[in-house]
Amino acid sequence: MQPDDVRRTDVSTSPPDVKRPTRRRALVAAAVAAAVLLPAGAAVGYAYTGEVPRGVTVLGVDLGGLDRAAAGEALRAELARRSADLAAPVTVRVEDRTARVDPSAVGLAVDVDATVAAAADARPGVFARLFGSPTVDPVVAVDQGRLDAALRAAVGDVGQPVVAPAITYDGTTPRPVYPESGRVLDPATAAGALRAGWPDAREVTVPLLDVHPATTTADVDRLLAELARPAVSGPVTVTTDRGDLPVPPAAIAKSLVFAADDSGRIEPRVDEKALRSALGTGLREVEVAPKDATVVLDGGKPKVVPGTDGQRLDTAALGRDLLAVLPRTADRRVAGTLTAARPAMTDEQAAALGIRERVSTFTTNFTGGLSAPRSNNIVTIARDVDGTIVQPGETFSLNGHTGERSYAQGYKDAPVIMDGKLVPGVGGGTSQFTTTLFNATYYAGLEDVEHKPHSYWFSRYPPVIESTIFYPNLDFKFRNDTPYGVLIDTSWTSDSITVSIWSTKIYDSVKTEWGPRRNITKPRVVHLEPGPSCIATNGIDGFTQDAWRIFRKDGKELKREKFSWRYDAEPRFVCGG
Repeated sequence: MQPDDVRRTDVSTSPPDVKRPTRRRALVAAAVAAAVLLPAGAAVGYAYTGEVPRGVTVLGVDLGGLDRAAAGEALRAELARRSADLAAPVTVRVEDRTARVDPSAVGLAVDVDATVAAAADARPGVFARLFGSPTVDPVVAVDQGRLDAALRAAVGDVGQPVVAPAITYDGTTPRPVYPESGRVLDPATAAGALRAGWPDAREVTVPLLDVHPATTTADVDRLLAELARPAVSGPVTVTTDRGDLPVPPAAIAKSLVFAADDSGRIEPRVDEKALRSALGTGLREVEVAPKDATVVLDGGKPKVVPGTDGQRLDTAALGRDLLAVLPRTADRRVAGTLTAARPAMTDEQAAALGIRERVSTFTTNFTGGLSAPRSNNIVTIARDVDGTIVQPGETFSLNGHTGERSYAQGYKDAPVIMDGKLVPGVGGGTSQFTTTLFNATYYAGLEDVEHKPHSYWFSRYPPVIESTIFYPNLDFKFRNDTPYGVLIDTSWTSDSITVSIWSTKIYDSVKTEWGPRRNITKPRVVHLEPGPSCIATNGIDGFTQDAWRIFRKDGKELKREKFSWRYDAEPRFVCGG
């Protein structure tokens, strides 16, 4: 009986007329869903075919469905078609002024690779891909600096210049410069406007940028009261292990900087170089200069003299520490730090110069003994140059080394050639040392950079291979074109000057061959007013001559250099008559 009861209960709760329609509706819904999803999936696949999504255009060119290489080719073809338009000048308007900008002059161009990358990254929705045409703007490149220069040259000063805040010192009196806002032509803004408008627009408007300095007038007044004025109220004492160093108000004023940055913000600082310069000779009281290693001749042989460390005040740290005490008007003391100062040339560097042997030597003679003014000048310049080391690749300038030769350096009046005649002049005779040095470097095979023979030939010099000097117009220069250092050694006697070059030999020999003298001219007689400035001469023939410097190595001639000079005939000057 129970099974029959159960069946009756099931039949009564689930009648056949309710169950069958529900199944039919489920089957219909599944069919509809399948019908909808099948074309949508196909649409998605279609829209995402290729690296560039379907329908994407750039400059009117459909790049959709293409890979990047093909899209780049299509875009380049369109740019080539538009080449004439793209090369045409663009009108740029700034306020009421215009400029014609040549695209090639400012690097204005479509960046094809970047544009294709942007097109490939474009991700519009599925239905936009199917039914729309999404447009991607071209990526435009422009040289911001060249564009800014071109615009400024064309439109000049536009807008209102910004007045940057500052505080300057008139002696030790601080003077404020208050900020003023402005409207300026900004390079980044101009470049952005051109990128956005070109190439579709033939005229682009560049707006001016409103600039407001970050430091206000109130900020400037506060800096005046809290730092600028108390900073110069008195000296600051720097204490070191070698004693105290006073920093006077004048040095503070010269090194304390209140200049604004690009944003118009003032960050006070102490300029280290200006501080060292302002302290001047006072630094010698606490600093010890380092000594470079060098090479000297000891017993006729090169010897390395070791360098020594020095001590230097750490003015970079001092500048930072000064800012902490400058706002105060009392208790103005700062601890200074002395750091090791290393020589510019170390012992190892001096040894590596390869100064091992005497490469050349040259001597010229003079008269009058060492007490004569001319002889004094020769010895003075020789002493100045003695021991000079010329590094590999370095050019030596005699004028640059000695500076102007004057009475203060110990030079005296002696005959010099001025306006074609001998007259007394400070430093007369230094040309003889110049000729001696020139020949020493000449026979060492070093590169001749600058020299000029005398206008008249003097028998104490070799013809053609000699040089005069006159500060600052006439100089003697040579370049050390060897891989070794060059040491200049000078020595003298009562009637001669000698210059020797020490290094490492490059050539077996360097010699001179002279050609015959030609175009010989005879001196004329010239009468001069008698007096202390008149120097009589016997006259010297004029002539033209050639000389060849010949380099030999391993028994062979490597090369030869030709030198030529035309000497004027020195007149026979007669004082009076």
